[in-house]
Amino acid sequence: MTMLGIGALLASASLSQAQQTCAPRDQVIERLTSTYGETRQSIGLGQNNAMVEVFASTDTGTWTITVTTANGMTCLVASGQAFERLARTRAVPSKDA
Repeated sequence: MTMLGIGALLASASLSQAQQTCAPRDQVIERLTSTYGETRQSIGLGQNNAMVEVFASTDTGTWTITVTTANGMTCLVASGQAFERLARTRAVPSKDA
């Protein structure tokens, strides 16, 4: 996969399963960091122990969601604009619970 392909993919607001583009994780992270100034903002586990990450730039507001499989391939799932970090608040249990 070429870096041009990753750049074109990041320009899209959302991607269908058929349009996903994947590359080795280190290449994807390098591109997100060097070109878009994005850093990892959150992480979690998805299906089949896939690592789901959100990368974003608090300076430009761009964001990207990636999924990395156990074999080290990272797929771009979605990207967009207007990323905003929310202030942490303590969850308040519902009175109905």
